[in-house]
Amino acid sequence: MKERHEIYIFTELQNYGFLTVLLYFIFKYPNHCISKFFYFYYMKKINLIAVALSCLFSIHSIAQGPKALVVTAHPDDETGMAAVIYKITHDLKGTVDQCVITNGEAGYKYSTLGNDYYGLDLTDPEVGRANLPRIRKQELINAGKIIGMNNIFFLDQKDAHYGLDEHEPLDTSWNVSWVSARLKDILTKTKYDYVFCLLPTPETHGGHKAATLLALRAVKDLPETQRPIILGVSGSTKTDTTIQHFTQLKAYTETKIDGDTALYKFDMSVGFGFKAILNYKIIVNWEIAEHKSQGTMQLYMNHGDYEDFWYFAINNPAGKAKCAALFEQLKKIPYQTRTY
Repeated sequence: MKERHEIYIFTELQNYGFLTVLLYFIFKYPNHCISKFFYFYYMKKINLIAVALSCLFSIHSIAQGPKALVVTAHPDDETGMAAVIYKITHDLKGTVDQCVITNGEAGYKYSTLGNDYYGLDLTDPEVGRANLPRIRKQELINAGKIIGMNNIFFLDQKDAHYGLDEHEPLDTSWNVSWVSARLKDILTKTKYDYVFCLLPTPETHGGHKAATLLALRAVKDLPETQRPIILGVSGSTKTDTTIQHFTQLKAYTETKIDGDTALYKFDMSVGFGFKAILNYKIIVNWEIAEHKSQGTMQLYMNHGDYEDFWYFAINNPAGKAKCAALFEQLKKIPYQTRTY
């Protein structure tokens, strides 16, 4: 077998040498009868190869899963949709990128336990602001590996402080024109099917609202035929006594929801594996655990049963069927249950 392989390689090398001479002859004497014969002979083969490669690339493209971009204000905001990200990247073989507007350096107040872990007094404002950007970026990279995050785009805008007012980052801390241009560039270079961002409810962080507003505007500014479906994300539990309702944030018409409830849900608590005792909350817990500098984030382990997805009204209504199909796919459990 080895001998046949070596003969094949030698023959191919001889052919390439012959082709080199032949190409030189064709270009030097294009009207010669020999040139014309070999030109048509080899061009036919080349065209067949090109068609075959084109078919292969098309099949590969069809086989690829969905592409999504997550737009958030801080490292760790993606935990609110970590289970769906994991399912897309692992079960559906899709691609998820994340765009993070700040590095979360204002989170130093809750870094008490992180002081020992990182060997720094991160709760000191000066030390925290100097070191948390580097630390929190790495934490997000580590967390991203668990849930299958592909590219992470860090926009390095200032994280001033916690507050509910979206005007603070939009009017003061962030270079909004630059962030908007960067978002447009990211959305233009990759053809995403979906954009995920946090639902901009009145009680949520001002930075979360601001990040979602910029994501909505970036999608809205794209030509209609090139727009991904943009969904807002929140969480809920099976013990909730009321259904969450939301229609729009203040006078920001771009935040208007189609309806006033979440149209799609992913149940993280569905059991699988031996005795159906495992569930996707475990993946979310792994992901949360990587954000060690943020003490309060660790309190969200095992919290919530559903990741809820809201359909913004700026989307084409026809996209609802595509979303419904996606969430039906996400319900499927790929693991076989063994009997012992």
